[in-house]
Amino acid sequence: MKLVKLIANLGYGSRKDVGWMFREGRITDAAGEVLYADDRVAHGDIRVDGEALDPPQGLLIALHKPVGHTCSTKDPGRVIYDLLPPRFRLRDPALSPVGRLDRDTSGLLLMTDDGGLLHRIISPKSNLPKVYEATLAQDLRGDEVDVFASGSLMLESEDTPLAPAAMQVLSPRHARLTLTEGRYHQVRRMFAAMGNRVETLQRVSIGGLGLGDAAPGQWRILTGEDRSRLFSSP
Repeated sequence: MKLVKLIANLGYGSRKDVGWMFREGRITDAAGEVLYADDRVAHGDIRVDGEALDPPQGLLIALHKPVGHTCSTKDPGRVIYDLLPPRFRLRDPALSPVGRLDRDTSGLLLMTDDGGLLHRIISPKSNLPKVYEATLAQDLRGDEVDVFASGSLMLESEDTPLAPAAMQVLSPRHARLTLTEGRYHQVRRMFAAMGNRVETLQRVSIGGLGLGDAAPGQWRILTGEDRSRLFSSP
């Protein structure tokens, strides 16, 4: 792939913009030598304004999504892309969330521009566990663990029961829930079916990958080792 197209696809600007970046000497190799649009250079040796070029297609990042941001590009309010470098929004293929967390839910959100990887993560066949912690408006009534584990709980307006889910009681109004499917607002609707209401909700892990000590709004590019952990048992 020609350098202009490569750099434009990573969101640094239109092809015309990138062409001007070459003319202005802003694109160099690792040694600081100015590059030209027809040069052949390894991806890892390209620098833009002295900074290493973003990873090529296949990027996977982990974001600690804060409450108040939506997983959208069209919402007029705060969106997850506001937390990332602006060029990430312009990558081609697009950088997309792997599943969604609603505005009022925080925690681990994965994003990738690799469609195959995205579908592998969300596919029911992958059976990746997703762990959430919820604080509740009322005390647990006592039978939630058994009901959620039964595989018979039906949500309103649905005609198939939920897959069994494991729940750990952390306190009378605090629970940790492990799911292997991802229906719309599932955790909130599960507790609503039990006559309770979720006040705060956070996703703490996906597969073998957890939030760690990332603060809300922080993100990082995941390594090959991280990807292996993602698909390993937690």
